[in-house]
Amino acid sequence: MNPEDLAEPDLVRELAHLHRTRHDTFLHGSSDALREHSSRLAVLENEYLLRHPEREVDPARTRSGARANNPSS
Repeated sequence: MNPEDLAEPDLVRELAHLHRTRHDTFLHGSSDALREHSSRLAVLENEYLLRHPEREVDPARTRSGARANNPSS
């Protein structure tokens, strides 16, 4: 299904599933599986960002915020 056709709960659910399975796919999936996983994840993440351009960003997840929390870096 095209990401733009997904209802919001379905988009979030698919994203969560792909994020949960990313590590195993990266470590143990075939090249084709990893390529498909990466492609689907990118498409769904882009759709989410299109829908939520003003999403909340945790300041600690920015470069300046991370540096402020760890001054020795």
